[in-house]
Amino acid sequence: MFGFFKKGNGGKKEEQQNFCVESDLSTGVGLKMPSIHQSVNFMYQKVKEAGLSNVADRFEAMEKVRCKFCKEGVSCQLCSMGPCRITPQTPRGVCGIDAHGIVMRNLLIKANMGLAAYTYHCREAALTLLETARGNTVYEIKDPSKIDALAQILGVDTSLPLDSKAEKVAQRVLETLSENKTSTFVEALAPETRKEVFKKLGITPKGPMNELVDSVTRSMTNIDGDYITLALAALRNGVASAFGSLVPLEMIQDALYGTPSPHECTVDFGVLDPDYVNILPNGHEPFVGMALVKLAKDEKFQKMAREAGAKGLKIVGSIETGQEMMARLECDDVFAGLTSNWISIEYFLSTGAVDAFVMDMNCSLANLKEYADKYNFKLIAVSNIIGVPGSIRLEYEPGNESKVAEEIIKLAIENFKERRNKQKADVSKFKQKALVGFSAEAIVNALGGSLDPLLEVIKSGDIKGIAALVNCTSLGNGPQDSVTVQIAKELIKRDILVIGAGCGNAGMQQEGLETLEAAEKFAGPKLAGVCKALGIPPVLSFGTCTDTGRIIMTAVAIANALGVDPSQLPAVVTAPEYMEQKAVIDGFSAVAMGFYTHVSPVPPVTGSDKVVKLLTEEVEGLTGGKIAVGDDPVEAAKAMEEHIMKKRELLGI
Repeated sequence: MFGFFKKGNGGKKEEQQNFCVESDLSTGVGLKMPSIHQSVNFMYQKVKEAGLSNVADRFEAMEKVRCKFCKEGVSCQLCSMGPCRITPQTPRGVCGIDAHGIVMRNLLIKANMGLAAYTYHCREAALTLLETARGNTVYEIKDPSKIDALAQILGVDTSLPLDSKAEKVAQRVLETLSENKTSTFVEALAPETRKEVFKKLGITPKGPMNELVDSVTRSMTNIDGDYITLALAALRNGVASAFGSLVPLEMIQDALYGTPSPHECTVDFGVLDPDYVNILPNGHEPFVGMALVKLAKDEKFQKMAREAGAKGLKIVGSIETGQEMMARLECDDVFAGLTSNWISIEYFLSTGAVDAFVMDMNCSLANLKEYADKYNFKLIAVSNIIGVPGSIRLEYEPGNESKVAEEIIKLAIENFKERRNKQKADVSKFKQKALVGFSAEAIVNALGGSLDPLLEVIKSGDIKGIAALVNCTSLGNGPQDSVTVQIAKELIKRDILVIGAGCGNAGMQQEGLETLEAAEKFAGPKLAGVCKALGIPPVLSFGTCTDTGRIIMTAVAIANALGVDPSQLPAVVTAPEYMEQKAVIDGFSAVAMGFYTHVSPVPPVTGSDKVVKLLTEEVEGLTGGKIAVGDDPVEAAKAMEEHIMKKRELLGI
């Protein structure tokens, strides 16, 4: 079971030695397990015993029927004359497109989806700010400085009263999403050196929605069959995503809910106490989750929970919605912390400790009804785009969040009455502390108000460089979070500071890498000394995949302080367990910004030697960045260190 394999070795399948084995968990039968996390492996066994379909078993079953052509990216199903497969005997599709065009077009289609998802989230954030400014929501503007910053970028009068200013900012953000000229955010925030690169390559974007119109149209049959122009479109999407969607998105959420600042919270399955009414906001948008926390602090609802027989009512963060919340909220008697990342969903839902699973725009599995039926919890969809069979629909719109949250709380309390006497798994021992809530502002504050101390330790070599680990989680290259955690350990051992974001961030949190103790336990001596001096972990939690924009702007700030282009920094990006379409667009964002970008598993591009060469070699001469692939954590970390050392040498540090 769980025969994960690495490629190569003359075409033979060679067993990969990064299994998690049950004997390591002191329960002893030597069964190979699907995760690096003990909590997941513990609950996986119970799910297996219950005979339920689950992500790990489905992955294993699919390994037997994978399509070779799909894995190489040389299949196409776009038109009625297909599907087409490129082979030596059939070197072109019916429409005339070759392997290189098909491979790159397939990758662009994924990038389109990623850009669309981030732009959707940005639009929802802007609409929420708009209604908040008009006094129609339960939210308030907690960080006015972000409204001022947006106002300066967008040409809004900063002397206006806060609500009027916020209203105009929201309106302008909505306008920029579909502007048919150079993106306002790119023009205002991209370094001049990068803008020159974008202009030379023709990848300066318009508003993200307009780029999507162009790019989706370009992806149709008989329009663009040139892998070069398709690749440029993907890079242009990457720039549009980073600056046009993600930067305003996070600035708005900071304005509404507060800019993250470092604090300790709790993660892993043990945050679920079955004696409480537990509501899990899940996905990527914090809007309903934040409203739930606000209402759950009202004694009226806590009393309702106690009258139902519970000790109280708790909101428990799940996946990226949980990360967004945890970055800004203290863990207390209402907000319990974070469960885990998306691969864990079926396993923590099977604990029997959940009353409501509240799904917004992302990362909700399609088969959860069988879990809801067996383990007695409510599936509640709060986004108009979520379609999980068996869900109760309570769709969020800015202004109705209090009503939606109250209805969810009442449903969860009623559910507890049915759930309370049913069998539950004891996962109380699976708890881990994590220091979370880092941001560019938090780093500057930790350094005494200036980036200078960070620049000095980089120049001195106490920190060799910085690695942004922005990641999903996948079974495609081994057990859940195994490669992520191993690469993070390898990097910090080499005195490279890691910035974590995305589902992989939860994986590192669960394994204790985002604690002060991790520096002494895992980091190289120089990095450990810096961490001790500054009171920071060797892996800094920057939150979610939507924080890619925040990370890029942090890199821009460092580059500006050093007087160099971002591509000259001793910095790398790694996505050691990329999974879905947002990760694809993030990769193009990183390469467009000039960063060496490690990716695993290998993307479906191997059917085109030209696309492989373009992405892994030739693009470096165009943007300064490139893609590097590799499933071996030690070799990947070594290659990233070598790249960082080359950049240091070129900078003369």
